Amino acid sequence: MTTFPIETVAVIGACTMGQGIAQVCAAADFDVLLYDVRPDLIDRGINNIIRTLDALVAKGRLSSDEKDHILSRIGECTSMEKLEADLVIEAAVENIEVKKEIFSAIEKVNGPRTVFATNTSSLSVTAISSALGNPSRFAGLHFFNPAPVMNLVEIVSTATTSPETLQLLIDFTRDLGKVPVVAQDSPGFIVNRVARHFYVESLKVLEEGVTNYENIDQLMRATGFKMGPFELMDLIGIDINFAVTSSLYEAFHGDPKFRPSRIQQQKVLAGHLGRKSGKGFYEYT
Repeated sequence: MTTFPIETVAVIGACTMGQGIAQVCAAADFDVLLYDVRPDLIDRGINNIIRTLDALVAKGRLSSDEKDHILSRIGECTSMEKLEADLVIEAAVENIEVKKEIFSAIEKVNGPRTVFATNTSSLSVTAISSALGNPSRFAGLHFFNPAPVMNLVEIVSTATTSPETLQLLIDFTRDLGKVPVVAQDSPGFIVNRVARHFYVESLKVLEEGVTNYENIDQLMRATGFKMGPFELMDLIGIDINFAVTSSLYEAFHGDPKFRPSRIQQQKVLAGHLGRKSGKGFYEYT
């Protein structure tokens, strides 16, 4: 068990990542408060969790009683003033000013022992921590999509993250049944920095007209990848993927190997964000 008695976890942001993190925490017997500035997104998030659990029950991978137990652990919260927890995990939009505002507000609601974590995939964890009065209780806790399936969690330490906070998050991640990997704060951390070229090079091949995206996906699956890059961008969200690439491009001072794709930018401007919008590189019903 964890070195600090975490019982309640607050998850800020009820979109895809927030839903997945809430489900994972509830399945590990933590009480979860799911918050979003938009109540309709909380309702949608809970309904999506129910559909996910129903699918697991239908496949025989989860019993009905286990499903009900997980759902009983997740509570809806529509007021940040009531968002008191032992651990707060932020999974809001990838905008550093929004994240800083969230942590500045949520620190005032909680006591001196609460630990705070951001699920950012590309922004500076150190910069976000500057919004806190006590940044020693803060670190990155980067889950991968879909959170209930992906076993790896990057724990991102800053220069001010205390050893106690780091150990608590390592233990917490293991309590979730996940594999913690500690990284120092740097652009893209480990996985997103290394994997960025899976997307960037695939988009370059498409831009140059070498072949179409369906063929690229098919070829990548044939070499052992579970999903091709365009299928994966649709799953993650093209807007999120584009934001991560843009963030790394800026963080590495315009290094050409991280240059964002015009095709991806056009998809975002058109609102074709992938599965969540019904259309990305592929269409979804």
